[in-house]
Amino acid sequence: MFDLTDLLCRVFIKNADKVKDPHVRSAYGTLSAIVGIVLNLLLFCGKFLVGTISGSVAIRADAINNLTDAASQIVSLISFRIAAKPADRDHPFGHARIEYVASMIVSMSILIIAYQLFRDSIDKLINPVATEFRWVSVGVLIASILVKLWLGLFNRHIGKKIDSEVLRATMTDSLSDAGATFAVLIATLVYHFTSFDPDAYMGLLVAILIAVAGVRILRDTKNSILGGAPAPETVEEIKQIIESYPEALGIHDMTVHTYGPGTVMASLHVEVDGSKNVFDMHDAIDRMEKQLFTDAGIHATIHMDPIVMNDPAVNELRDRIRTELKQIDDRLEMHDFRMVIGPTHSNLIFDVVVPFEMTVDTAALKRDIDTIAKQIDQTYNTVVTIDRA
Repeated sequence: MFDLTDLLCRVFIKNADKVKDPHVRSAYGTLSAIVGIVLNLLLFCGKFLVGTISGSVAIRADAINNLTDAASQIVSLISFRIAAKPADRDHPFGHARIEYVASMIVSMSILIIAYQLFRDSIDKLINPVATEFRWVSVGVLIASILVKLWLGLFNRHIGKKIDSEVLRATMTDSLSDAGATFAVLIATLVYHFTSFDPDAYMGLLVAILIAVAGVRILRDTKNSILGGAPAPETVEEIKQIIESYPEALGIHDMTVHTYGPGTVMASLHVEVDGSKNVFDMHDAIDRMEKQLFTDAGIHATIHMDPIVMNDPAVNELRDRIRTELKQIDDRLEMHDFRMVIGPTHSNLIFDVVVPFEMTVDTAALKRDIDTIAKQIDQTYNTVVTIDRA
């Protein structure tokens, strides 16, 4: 089946399959932006002309929305150019995060258009102006809907292929524009067949739809800039690679963050048998880090945590404390268990992981854990660090 998106990518993008290459990503972004600029300018000209002739505030507002979309595509084009720049002294992790800034600019422009359309629609409700029906308006609106639907699918395909926040925002904007134009089309047909002019009301509806799309993009972009939780599949991929090594006895304190698409950084602790040769364990850690980069493109720093494995008493005590923690709450996890034996008392040192969705009084939890330890032996003191998952 003929696929225009794939055809454009094959014709205009060299080495199109190498999507992690910054220059290839930039080429995809440039193609998307140029296609968007051309189509949105054509839609603006057509809709603004018929909107002016017919006196429809909704059609004119929809035209201005297309003009703003063209401006947003220019922002996207610039952002992809900047994102492709190599790392430098001031930006040692590259420039890919500029895409998040561009997404925020796109979302703000959408909200501004929504406000202007809302204001114009209210003005028409207060000061009604007759709208003139023309079949050419219907044709232009139908063409606009079809173009915007294709443009949304086009940006979704490319955005998914290169993992681009900007193109996902552009896709959402295009699909919401198609819905908004459809509402204007319905208003135009209703006026023709019933003599009731819902133009201003549809203008309000379009404004609300556009504002919702803008807020959604702003929310998603905010999470990327502030640092959202890593994708579950990324965490699972890291775990699978680490757990494939027999030296790895446990994983904890994993942190994953990005400096834009294609630049993923991770740090984590891996537990190893403390009785093994330290050089052998260090070699295994090195191999884990290298495989994370070659297989998953993740720049990882792994801290090696040696734990006691050949002391039956410590092993039994560790298992008992873990079991007692589960009695407090099944979501609690423990790691880094160590025992320091002294002449009058012994310290049990470990970390307890508490999920974010679990509300807990940290001081009370530590007291409960200390009580559990003293029920086992009055000479046990606990030194507990509370971690958030």
